[in-house]
Amino acid sequence: MVSPGRVCFTVFGIDIMWYGVLIGFAFLLGTLICYKRAPKFGLKPDTFLDLIIWLIPSSLVGARLYYVIFNWSYYQQNLGEIINTRNGGLAIHGGLILGVLTAYLVAKHDKENLLDILDVLAPVIALGQAIGRWGNFFNEEAHGIETDLPWAQIIDGVGYHPTFLYESIWCFLLFVFLMVFSNTKRSFKGQIICLYFMLYSFERFFVEGLRTDSLMIGPLRQAQVISIVILIAAFIAYQFLRKKYPLDRRPAESQ
Repeated sequence: MVSPGRVCFTVFGIDIMWYGVLIGFAFLLGTLICYKRAPKFGLKPDTFLDLIIWLIPSSLVGARLYYVIFNWSYYQQNLGEIINTRNGGLAIHGGLILGVLTAYLVAKHDKENLLDILDVLAPVIALGQAIGRWGNFFNEEAHGIETDLPWAQIIDGVGYHPTFLYESIWCFLLFVFLMVFSNTKRSFKGQIICLYFMLYSFERFFVEGLRTDSLMIGPLRQAQVISIVILIAAFIAYQFLRKKYPLDRRPAESQ
């Protein structure tokens, strides 16, 4: 696989990057899916229109800040590059942190249940990652170690593990699984978002081990450490929510 280049098209002399086009498409598709599915979870569809207005900037800012913080040794010498996202440099964990905080604030404002909102969002987060990861392909970034596998990503004549592809496939399958599970097996509020965090963290831990550009926490790969923490936290939350918010009753918090 060889990238055709970072630029998708040009308008009035301004290059529009594949990365931005893919992220924009992912947000649009995710919004449509959430809007349609909201009533099944007892939510107002308009809540997700309110949410997306705030979610787009907050998740992008969170993803960028997270990346900058863990690469501060570079950015403290290049402050002007902090706001330059056209070459990539977004970390999903940062986007998730500010994204969940944004969902909490919108849920509180609209008087909706946060766990229901997160359960609706969980599958489309995975879908968004499946789509957005292809931005790494066009940017020739976030690849793995060298390999001669037939599906290697070729950069400057050298083959690398296409870690973007591994994660894209996993996240698409995760999207399908969570959609089916939420329609047929969901038994408590918060179940779907917990499954997302556990299953995504499981995959990210192993794929991150192949990458050559990982953000680091001391000698350890930052995403692997965070993945372990999130997986454990999500498992604990799963057990707690299973007992506290079963769907055969409506707790006072959801009224």
